[in-house]
Amino acid sequence: MRLVFMGTPDFAVPSLRALVEGGHDVVGVFTQPDRPAGRGKKLKPSPVKIAAEELGLAVFQPERIKTPEGIELLRSLAPDCIIVVAYGQILSREILQLPSKGCINVHASLLPSYRGAAPIHWAVMRGETRTGVTTMLMDEGLDTGDMLLKREVLISKEATTGEIHDELASVGGELLIVTLKELEMGSLKATPQTGTSNYAPLLKREHEHIDWSGKVAELHNQIRGLNPWPGAFATFRGENLKIWRSTPYVLSDKDLETELFSKKLAPDPGQILQVLEDSLVVQTGDGVLRILEVQPAGKRAMPARDFFNGRHGQVGEKLG
Repeated sequence: MRLVFMGTPDFAVPSLRALVEGGHDVVGVFTQPDRPAGRGKKLKPSPVKIAAEELGLAVFQPERIKTPEGIELLRSLAPDCIIVVAYGQILSREILQLPSKGCINVHASLLPSYRGAAPIHWAVMRGETRTGVTTMLMDEGLDTGDMLLKREVLISKEATTGEIHDELASVGGELLIVTLKELEMGSLKATPQTGTSNYAPLLKREHEHIDWSGKVAELHNQIRGLNPWPGAFATFRGENLKIWRSTPYVLSDKDLETELFSKKLAPDPGQILQVLEDSLVVQTGDGVLRILEVQPAGKRAMPARDFFNGRHGQVGEKLG
């Protein structure tokens, strides 16, 4: 099939590679313009651009795809279908109607759940036990088009957004090939979305800050849901501290005999109750959470115990 591919981040790369390996004629790859990155603010190409150039494909990077020039470029490529995977720009009705077989989107959730910009983050942060990939025919709404195929992926209690992202990216490429095969055979039936929809908005700074008065399960989900980007954070002695890994913990009778409890102190949320061999035990609103890995500002990630000992921390101090 003659295809145009639109995508930008790492998530889209397996889908692009799958199309080429599957023998499809990818006549153009559209991706976001190179953006300044790093301390030097040097222009950095998107992961899709890097992959497309490795594959010998033509790359286009319009600042806005909806301009008359952008639409005319697409029309000149004459695609049977446009494939969109996390492109980062909204397509106009004129573009959606341009290819004979429509525009197909690979979306990282089991629609109608988690429409929006950050479906993987929010699925993990909200403690979902399953997610998946949906291919759909695009319309002018936000992830509201008719669904084509779905494939489910389980989320373990310790899985991070990064781990689920990589699995879904791979599954997305596989599902896209099956979708196109059935589309060519005429055996694919689009299904309207029905049922409850959750919104997955862009992440803001307020979503990253840890409120230790929250519940253990919610805080653990927040930490793993923001790993590897942008990272949940707390403060220690006024210093910002990324929290990368955690796990729920149940205090034993022996734990309750530790110095903090023997002094009959009532632990406050955020208070460090114990220093274990591999972690810090921190009080939350309804229990305790083991903090395994942290990263102080400007430093590398490290075991939480090493950070605490390096600061000569004392049991009873608090994370803000």
